[in-house]
Amino acid sequence: MRLTVAALLLAASVPAAAADHPDLSGFWNLNMTPGFNDPKQADPGLVAKLPSDTVLLTDSGVAEYPKGEFGGLKVKPDARAKADKWKPEDEMTLSRVCAAPSTVYAEQGPFPFEIFQTPTLIVFRYEYFDQVRLVFMDGRKHLPADAPHSKVGDSIGHWEGDELVIDTTHFAPATITNNGLDHSENIHLVERYKLSPDGKSLMATQWFADPEVLDNRGARFIRWKKFEGQHVYPYDCDPSLATEYQQIDKAAPGK
Repeated sequence: MRLTVAALLLAASVPAAAADHPDLSGFWNLNMTPGFNDPKQADPGLVAKLPSDTVLLTDSGVAEYPKGEFGGLKVKPDARAKADKWKPEDEMTLSRVCAAPSTVYAEQGPFPFEIFQTPTLIVFRYEYFDQVRLVFMDGRKHLPADAPHSKVGDSIGHWEGDELVIDTTHFAPATITNNGLDHSENIHLVERYKLSPDGKSLMATQWFADPEVLDNRGARFIRWKKFEGQHVYPYDCDPSLATEYQQIDKAAPGK
């Protein structure tokens, strides 16, 4: 918590962005207009920079794949066997209901986030599970391989023209798709962020590689809309609610 507060104070105390870079600061939320995050409507410039052997997933926003469907990801046998054992009710147990996903899954929505931008540090404050992510823009390298892993990982960024490129390692194992497919601690995530010409939309691609789990790469295209004057709310996950939801399901199955 002290690190989070310090990062936000630092971001607030430094000029927003260098004059030669776009300012991504503000409150961003998914626009739920049908087709808004359709990969067919993805920014062609961003998609063209995805590496080869990459499948573009279609689960951004509120969409989810059914059990056994992974959007074209080539899943290794052990990971598929684990996913095949997954059941939706597993996520409502006391031990799981407040288990935060990693950035790999969390950033595709449907919860909003805020960006605080400085020349040397960019802070993402996600509403989803109250996660805070630090992106270091000062030219440093990734942490040593044996450094601790977390759900937000170790992120370093740089600008390529008007695009923010973020490279993240050191993730703790967590969700790829919300149907039992998890990534390992060795997943590698690369994102590109770009403003629309009018500055009202933020577009991004993320691609990830995890040789322990996948034989190809996965990617998502995500687009958010800017809402002036808004801020994220506390998520405050309460594991006791899982018991209440289970009781409701038993009393009125299918409701």
